[in-house]
Amino acid sequence: MRLSLVLPCFNEEANIEVTVKSCLGWMREEGISGEVIVVNDGSTDGTATILQKIQEKCNSASPPLREGIEGRGSIKIITHSQNLGYGAAVRSGCDTAYESWPAGRRPSAAADVKGWIAFMDSDGQFDVKDFGKLLACLPQNKIVIGRRRHRADPFMRKVNAKLFGLLSFLVLGIWVRDVNCAMKVFHRDAWKAGRPTVATGAIFNAEFFYRLKKAGYTWKQVDVNHYPRKFGKQTGASLKVIVKMVRELVQVRIS
Repeated sequence: MRLSLVLPCFNEEANIEVTVKSCLGWMREEGISGEVIVVNDGSTDGTATILQKIQEKCNSASPPLREGIEGRGSIKIITHSQNLGYGAAVRSGCDTAYESWPAGRRPSAAADVKGWIAFMDSDGQFDVKDFGKLLACLPQNKIVIGRRRHRADPFMRKVNAKLFGLLSFLVLGIWVRDVNCAMKVFHRDAWKAGRPTVATGAIFNAEFFYRLKKAGYTWKQVDVNHYPRKFGKQTGASLKVIVKMVRELVQVRIS
């Protein structure tokens, strides 16, 4: 199969190298052709420097991970000049993944199993090998999403997640257990149908599933592991983020 794996990141200098290398290694071990797309969402620490070094080393390696795609590298880096938000970062990566087929080689019905996009957080709280559980459910399912079996986050972050799930149901009419679990894989056609156009922050996933549901898509959920954050700072539970989340939920509903 061919897979584009998107990794959004913001100030993850302590985690990004291990995350990227583990993703590249997993794809090689599993014989998956494709690319890792890292979206640096305006990081102000050493993330950009680390990514540049990884890309230089990766692009000089032989053989390349990808075949039939322009260039030799197995990693692409997208850089936002300022921090635009988690949703904006994932959207940039998935848009790049969707457009990564050269002219005349876009996925077709005959090549149905080849055109897949996935994304995962870069904070070290997920194990890329768990994607094997999701990929095992393809291609009969066009969308497969992770569900954290034991969420390794602070108590208030878990409470906020429960409230967010309830709000998503009340405002958008969607119910997805652990909607913000950052392990998802889906066919490129699903991205075209469900691509969020409003959210730049935390409700990105809710908008994605809201639009997918309206387009008639269904999805399958699979349990994945979740680990405590060892390095860096979590940003998703601040008052500013919560206020933005509520505002964007309403905007999605009336859009």
